[in-house]
Amino acid sequence: ERRKEFESNLQKAGLELETEDKKESEDGKIFFVKIHAPWEVLITYAEVLNIKVPIKENDIPPMVENPLDCVLFPLRLPEKVMHPEPDYFTAPFSKDKQELYLINDESTFFSPSMRNRIVNYILTRCPYGTEEGKKKFGIKRLLNNGTYTAAYPLHDCQYWKKASDPNCDSERYTLYMEWARFLRFYKEQPLVLIRKYYGEKIGIYFAWLGFYTEMLFLAAVVGLICFLYGLFTMDENMSSKEICDPAIGGEIIMCPLCDRDCEYWRLNTTCESSQYSHLFDNVATLFFAIFMGIWVTLFLEFWKRRQARLKYEWDLVDFEEEQQQLQLRPEYEAKCTQKKRNPITQEMEPYLPLTSQAVRFCISGATVLFWVSLIIASMIAVIVYRLAVYAAFASLMENTQTLQPISGLLTPQLATSVTASCLNFVIIMILNFFYERIAIWITDMEIPRTHMEYENRLTMKMFLFQFVNYYSSCFYVAFFKGKFVGYPGAYTYMFNRWRNEECDPAGCLIELTTQLTIVMAGKQIWGNIQEAIVPWICNWWGRRKARNNPENLYSRWEQDHDLQTFGALGLFYEYLEMVIQFGFITLFVASFPLAPLLALMNNILEIRVDSWKLTTQYRRPVAAKAHSIGVWQEILNGMAILSVVTNAFIVAFTSDMIPRLVYYYAYSENEDSPMSGYINNSLSVFQISDFPERNEPKENPENFVICR
Repeated sequence: ERRKEFESNLQKAGLELETEDKKESEDGKIFFVKIHAPWEVLITYAEVLNIKVPIKENDIPPMVENPLDCVLFPLRLPEKVMHPEPDYFTAPFSKDKQELYLINDESTFFSPSMRNRIVNYILTRCPYGTEEGKKKFGIKRLLNNGTYTAAYPLHDCQYWKKASDPNCDSERYTLYMEWARFLRFYKEQPLVLIRKYYGEKIGIYFAWLGFYTEMLFLAAVVGLICFLYGLFTMDENMSSKEICDPAIGGEIIMCPLCDRDCEYWRLNTTCESSQYSHLFDNVATLFFAIFMGIWVTLFLEFWKRRQARLKYEWDLVDFEEEQQQLQLRPEYEAKCTQKKRNPITQEMEPYLPLTSQAVRFCISGATVLFWVSLIIASMIAVIVYRLAVYAAFASLMENTQTLQPISGLLTPQLATSVTASCLNFVIIMILNFFYERIAIWITDMEIPRTHMEYENRLTMKMFLFQFVNYYSSCFYVAFFKGKFVGYPGAYTYMFNRWRNEECDPAGCLIELTTQLTIVMAGKQIWGNIQEAIVPWICNWWGRRKARNNPENLYSRWEQDHDLQTFGALGLFYEYLEMVIQFGFITLFVASFPLAPLLALMNNILEIRVDSWKLTTQYRRPVAAKAHSIGVWQEILNGMAILSVVTNAFIVAFTSDMIPRLVYYYAYSENEDSPMSGYINNSLSVFQISDFPERNEPKENPENFVICR
């Protein structure tokens, strides 16, 4: 009944429908309804939607040639791919003044993405009857209640071959050949074509991702230089020379790292990790932290310029966040039964009473707080794991008789750190999986009024959660670990049971680096598997029966039906992934100068993975407009400010930069090598006879009198 009513209303709106019988379909179960939009409908709704169309070809002479063009030539795409049609002056369409527009051919005057926007506009507003005295309308509800199983615009051809119709532009094929293949990774992106085929919203995402990747190139080069500086000056580093020297580090006896079970140990057992720590903790790191503070500001400001330019080129300057975005969500209209008069338009509008709004906000706020505290609880659990396992590793890895470590690199600290980071990564992924579902459920429950409000609220909730989830362990290692240890005879304990852990003798920075590398690399690898391989397997499995059929039996609309859906939140997850990565390379970059390089390699892959899956694995999304990256811009600005603070704190509190400078200027005695004696100077002395019963090691075979 609903279908009948809906389809007759669509025909009244002027659309032409054509139904394919289920006998024709590949599995014999599905009816397909094909929709055609005739010229009359297109011009009527082009006026309603204020669509801009060409009135005259652009006759402004192009800019002066760029001298770098010959150098950049290998990165360029052919002109017909970059600018498939000439640039026009445009004006909003008006039905009465058709003679003013450049209408050469009615069938190609409106681009496919404009047509699918117009049809989608009609579909989302077409009524299908009254139920319980309320007018019901929109394809979205019909999909929710199972009247139809899917609604989607068609791709214009198969991605691996051109369409047989010579008039078809075969844009999907062009996009696949020139953009979505990994071998084109060094080429620029055909943004005009992406916008033409997928709409502005997806176009602006790829413009942003491409720009971010270009800017990362600079940061990656500087980061690599800083890392190489650390590598080449590794042998000249005075403090690790002293630690490794059997006459200095070998003679310094350190106090045990845990109670009762651990023995005294010699400082030179940490020789290798102190050398590695110099890779990341040197003067260049300080320079790089300052450089990244400037880079992040430049990135955001230059992006605003690029965005303003795109806005002008893509005719979005006077685009009010499309009526589509500001119109009430069908869910809002369905759930809000009370109406009140809008003081401006004088129309009756549905609204949520304040009491109901307040209750909903309280519930959602409480849920978000609960989940954030759950993350913090899981982080404390990982810390307890570190403390409990540390004693075990320490007693396993040290040889009682000689006090020599079993292997050079694997200090108990490092073993604990690596296993804890991996455990932490697994917990992050599990919590993420559950929270995504919860966040969508809470946002639905709040019943936001417009699509834009819905997206912004969901973005803030998801981002807040992911922020705490991904960065809390890094914040712990950077700012809290090893700061509350106490001293022999008066150690501090967690829950009065586990003794707080100390940093690696080489400093906490090397542990922060381990933590960052595992979480960041793990997330990127996992993200790419989830994005590319999962939809590919689903599609392969869905199409396995139909693949053997000839073309005429396995029609184009069925092929598209078997693809995955690129949901309303498709782009949301893409942005989220990139913004979290942006956090890793800005917030903690002082501890890991190679982070921008990792991110650059990931993004080069990311652009091609995203384009490949959009072109080949997903149904064509409905073209939507957007003139900016939206609320993400504010989030990036916030991160940029925070990153300046965290990097300053890392240099000040986590790295050994400041204690070394103090020694250099205030205590240094040897003029020829000012840093010699620093290690001895930085350790205090403890009389072993003062150990309380609880802390004293069970054995002291060499009868040491003092430990450091």
